[in-house]
Formats: sequence, structure tokens, C-alpha cells
Amino acid sequence: MNTKVLPRKKKEFSKKKKMAGNSEDPNLEGSDDSAEEEQQMMLGEPSIGVGVEQIPPLEIPEMSLDPEAIEIDLTHRRVEKIEGLESLRCVEALCLRQNQIKKLENIGTLTTLTEVDVYDNDITKIENLENLVNLEILDLSYNKIRKIENMETLTNVKKLFLVQNKIPHIEKVTHFQQMTMLELGSNRIRKLQNLDALCNLDSLFVGKNKISKIENLDKLTKLRVLSIQSNRITKLEGLDALKNLEELYISHNGIQTIENLDNNLELTTLDLAGNRISRLQHIVHLIKLEEFWFNDNNLENWRDLDQLNKATSLATVYFERNPIAKDPRYRSKVKMALPKVMQIDATYCQQV
Repeated sequence: MNTKVLPRKKKEFSKKKKMAGNSEDPNLEGSDDSAEEEQQMMLGEPSIGVGVEQIPPLEIPEMSLDPEAIEIDLTHRRVEKIEGLESLRCVEALCLRQNQIKKLENIGTLTTLTEVDVYDNDITKIENLENLVNLEILDLSYNKIRKIENMETLTNVKKLFLVQNKIPHIEKVTHFQQMTMLELGSNRIRKLQNLDALCNLDSLFVGKNKISKIENLDKLTKLRVLSIQSNRITKLEGLDALKNLEELYISHNGIQTIENLDNNLELTTLDLAGNRISRLQHIVHLIKLEEFWFNDNNLENWRDLDQLNKATSLATVYFERNPIAKDPRYRSKVKMALPKVMQIDATYCQQV
């Protein structure tokens, strides 16, 4: 129960009050109740009594659902159970974000659904979705799911979000041949596997897991974005077949050497921040680079910046918290080495 304490004068403690506090007469100023109230005030605890207004909890009004509605948004409405949706005949998008739902249920009749969002609930199992054959977008992020399962009939899903769950394995995804985006960040995955059938995958996000090796990606020839940040990668490898890769995010790992990017000529963004790399090398051929993030590494040699000279579209570079950044002329030297760059770290060049 929320409480609002009204303004009141600060009470002064005196020997008289302390002595009166030992009296059994409740009418005395220093009675036990008063002493207890004063103690609560000293401890910063709200007291409920004279001068205190109790504010009732916010009541969320009931929502009447239009049977013809195309979109239903029940975000943050303290929903504990999915129910009462059977009347929806045309609904295509159902949003149940930030509620207290523990189970996926009672939506099997909503076969017109193309998008379901139950982000940030208390769901522990993927179930009861087999009838939603038209589903294209499914967001089950920020729940307590431990296994990818029970989605074999959802062959039309294009985007699947399972961020921040408790999933240890990539499994039972071979039927997602239409999928273009798979988001598995912040789970407990240790190995990249069982992805061969995802031939149309455009973007794969597996950051903040426990992956120690880049592998088993050869069949993902349409992959354009790969994010594998904050894992346990120590070697840059396994990317040879990804000739269409445009964005590679592999920051905050344990990589020591830039290598094995010979076939990734389409790269426009390369994020190698937060690794243990001391030299810029083997990237002179990446002439389409627009963004190069290399902060928090061990770069000491200014001449290594020549590796980026042929990237004529390079607009942004990050080198902060490298040894070269300690140079008093750090920004001017970066600009001299890469004259077409428009942003150095978080500062635009016209502000340098």
C-alpha cells in the first residue's frame, strides 16, 4: 500500500518525553505509541497514523475487446493469465508485454495472428502455439524459458526473439527455413549448432552467451549481420563462407589477432572493441568499411592506421582507451592518418 506523509513539525526529544515514555497512561505525550512513532521517524520508516493519508493502489480499468480489432495491446496491465480472447476474429498482432503471465495458453483459436509479443513475463515453457501457423514474428524475450521446443508447425516465422532466457542449446529450429532474424542474446549457449537449415537467415544475434568458437555457419550464406559480442571467443575464424556479411560485432571477447577475414569483402561495420588486439593487420582489403570500432584494445603503433586508408567511405572510428589515445595529439593524428573520417570516438571531427 502506497502512503503519502503530510507535512508535520519535527519533534524534539527531551528527558521529559523519555520519562513519560515509561508511563502506562496512553494519554501522556510520551506514551509507548508516540515513542514508537518517533523511532520510526528516526529510522526513516513511514508510519500510519495521525497526519498520514493512505493512497490506494492504482486500479487498471478493465478493457473491452473489439472482436474486429486487428491489433490488441495489453502492455503492463498486470495480466496473470491469458484468457477471454476467443471472440477476436481478425486479430493479427497481440502484445502482452510486461505482465505476470506464467503460461502460454488460450490463444490457439487466434489463427489469424501474425505477431505475438509476450516480452518480460514469467513464462517457463514454449507451448500451445501449434495452431498459429500464420505467425511471422514471435517475441518470448525476458522470460524463464529453458528449451527451444514445440514450434515445428510455425514454418512461416521470420523473426524469433528469445533474449534473456535460460536456454543452453540451439535446437529444434530446422523448420524455420523462412526465418530472417534469430535473436538468442543473453542465454546460456555454449556452442553454435543446428543452424544449417536456416538458409534465409539475414541476422543472427548470440551476444552475451558462453560461446568459445565461431563454427557451423557455413550454410548461412545470406547472413548479413552477425553479433557475437561478450562471449569467450579467442580466435577470429569460421567466417569464410559468409561472403555477404556486412556487419560483424565481436567486441568484448578474448581475441588477440585480426585474421581470417579475407572473404568478407562486403563488411561495412567491424566491431572489435574490448579485445586484446595490439596490431591492426589483415584488413587493408576491407575497402567498404564505414564504421570501425576498436576502443579498449592494445594498439600502440600509429602506422597501423594505414590499414584503413583504402576504406574511402570510412566515417567513424573508435580508438579510445588504447595506448595511442594517451598521445596529447591523439585526435589530430587520427585525422591526419584518416582524413575522410567524420567522427573520432564520440566526437565529430568539426568539434575536435
